[in-house]
Amino acid sequence: MHVLVVNDDGPPSQQSSPYIHSLIHELQESGVTVSVVLPHTQRSWIGKAHLIGKAIVPTYFRPGTLHTDDGTTHDRPRRDGGEEWVLVDGTPASCTQIGLNHYFKEKGPIDMVVSGPNYGRNSTALFSLSSGTVGGAMEGAVCGKHSIALSYAYSSKNHDPAIIRGASLMSVRLIKYFHTNWTPGVDLYTINVPLEGIGKPETKILYTHILPNRWIMGSSFEEAEDDEDDILDPGEREAEIRGDLGKHEHKHVGLKHKKFIWAPNFADVSRSVEESEPGNDGWAVAKGCVSITPLKANFMHYDGLVGQEIKIESIGSIDSLLSKTRLEEESSCWAIVEYEDAYVRPKIQAALKKRISHIKLAGNLAEALSENSEKVVYWSAYENIDFESVLQKPDSIICCSYIIRKALIRKHYLAQTIHQHVAKHPESPLSKAFPLACGFELDYAEFLDEALIEAYELRESLRVNEEKSEKNRQWWILKPGMSDRGQGIRLFSTEKELMAIFESFEGNEDSDEGADESNEDQGDNNGTAVITSQLRHFVAQEYIHPPLLIENRKFHIRTYVLSVGGLKVYVYKPMLALFAANQYSPPWKDSQDLTGHLTNTCLQSGEREGSVMLFWDLHVSLPGGAPALEKVWESLCRIVGETFEAAATGQRVHFQTLPNAFEIFGLDFMVGADMKVYLLEVNSYPDFKQTGDELSELIGGLFEGVVEVAVKPFVDPPAVGDGVDDLVKVLDIKLGSW
Repeated sequence: MHVLVVNDDGPPSQQSSPYIHSLIHELQESGVTVSVVLPHTQRSWIGKAHLIGKAIVPTYFRPGTLHTDDGTTHDRPRRDGGEEWVLVDGTPASCTQIGLNHYFKEKGPIDMVVSGPNYGRNSTALFSLSSGTVGGAMEGAVCGKHSIALSYAYSSKNHDPAIIRGASLMSVRLIKYFHTNWTPGVDLYTINVPLEGIGKPETKILYTHILPNRWIMGSSFEEAEDDEDDILDPGEREAEIRGDLGKHEHKHVGLKHKKFIWAPNFADVSRSVEESEPGNDGWAVAKGCVSITPLKANFMHYDGLVGQEIKIESIGSIDSLLSKTRLEEESSCWAIVEYEDAYVRPKIQAALKKRISHIKLAGNLAEALSENSEKVVYWSAYENIDFESVLQKPDSIICCSYIIRKALIRKHYLAQTIHQHVAKHPESPLSKAFPLACGFELDYAEFLDEALIEAYELRESLRVNEEKSEKNRQWWILKPGMSDRGQGIRLFSTEKELMAIFESFEGNEDSDEGADESNEDQGDNNGTAVITSQLRHFVAQEYIHPPLLIENRKFHIRTYVLSVGGLKVYVYKPMLALFAANQYSPPWKDSQDLTGHLTNTCLQSGEREGSVMLFWDLHVSLPGGAPALEKVWESLCRIVGETFEAAATGQRVHFQTLPNAFEIFGLDFMVGADMKVYLLEVNSYPDFKQTGDELSELIGGLFEGVVEVAVKPFVDPPAVGDGVDDLVKVLDIKLGSW
């Protein structure tokens, strides 16, 4: 959702525009894309006017701290991509025109214009017909955009941040409500939010019509002598009209030349409201209700909704808002997000800000520590993490990775971890859930015979296979122990075939020309070759056949697993099904063409339509439907819990937990045609982009869950951290420190 915000009170000012920054902040916190164009100074009571013949020149405002006047204005826009608003020396309606047509194209189409929040109510005809706030929204309506004029009604000048925030939260809920519930035939809504009613459970949100009142007590102007030198500026004059300043005394002497100052007598408004019947905007605001008036873009209200009530989620009490606001103001919690991946980084930052609203973002660890921070969230690429600081400050810094976890993430170590665990616990689900895997080390192909001496199960299988037809052989898949993204994966069933694979790898090592020739020889394996001598560690894993197929395509399940401290483990229920590029055929038909066997989407070029699906959507293609998927899920959870327990308890040297760390792993599972679930591998720092843009909300939800479960209890104790439905806890063994 992309919202253009305009107003008639100008940029943030505790005197004349105290609400605008809070609304924009809460909109952004809720995930709304916000663009801002405001008058550079007070433009109230100007309606839907434009300044004819005037060249409008923009300046650029960089907002500062909430509820302060420390924002700065600049003649030229900034170049660093930071937040910036546009100020124009024009009217609210001009702000709307310029914002809709001349800026923000890179953010995508604007869905709604929000004009306000106005400093004071805009109820009854006497206010609404002259309101610059309504004028800005009216301009949006006549430009074809859904538009809202938003005003905050107050009886006293109490600008407590909690009250302002309460009004902003209420407004955000209403903006989102109307984004999805716009009534056909309505051009714009004018909304009045009474500040005194915020947080009260009895506060109603009512549709109303505009009270048609009149000026009856004389002129709306005061006379001022021509030589008077203390006429107030527009901002001060607006404050006086609203009753925020003492009455200004003006002398009236003789027949001197006079000036006239706008000074309406609002007793007319009060009287008309007192005498009116229920159902109008003035009456609703006076009763402490939120008034919503649906309008046509011709100043006629829309009758179809008058008298109805809107029910939305409560924003909480003022006391709770006060407490939360003070916590945010006093917070010394910082986050460092050093992810170069443009797909991932903004999602992490958004999750942190949404779940821990008072957290602040720092550029690096040194900057965060220099702010005397009590808590620091260190979310960075593994190679950039200053683990020395993490270890020295276990009560102050939480980071996104353990230091040592190769018992899981290295394929040959994972095989050893599971083998040793099953030897001790033969009843473990891992005994049937991990395909037979044999690890070996090899520098050069000529030493393959020696390397296979230790891998006796593999050696024996290859020997027996020589005497069988290809169809009846036990097939194997070769995986380099320390590579990723499908590099070096090959299929084989005999020692001769395995030797040929390693010889082809060495061909790549000889020269660039040789590498090109070797890749050509490998046909569809192009782009997955490796250099044997640089990897050394390999795993040969029993190939799962027949796999479960969907429309004759092989797939694996990508599951995100969160490990916290020492040691809780959670499985993220929204999972992905990643499909091979081509139709499946058994390995003996063409073991060289891997496109029907490898489900790594990173290896697929061109169109990837249908290669990534939500796991839970597969029920429509399976004979067992949803119950079959539930059984897969249950098996998968047991396997995850057992795998992490095997590493944490049996491989303490190669998997060391930290109390002030968490980590997201990507686990890959295969399902056989008999619906058995097999663990394939565990990946650190998984490639989240495999979801693609269409399913990116899945990753955003994952990061929010991680913040809620792993980060928030560290930052804001005594938060418990188990309250996310999509993160299912499968292990809690409390190993202690490390």
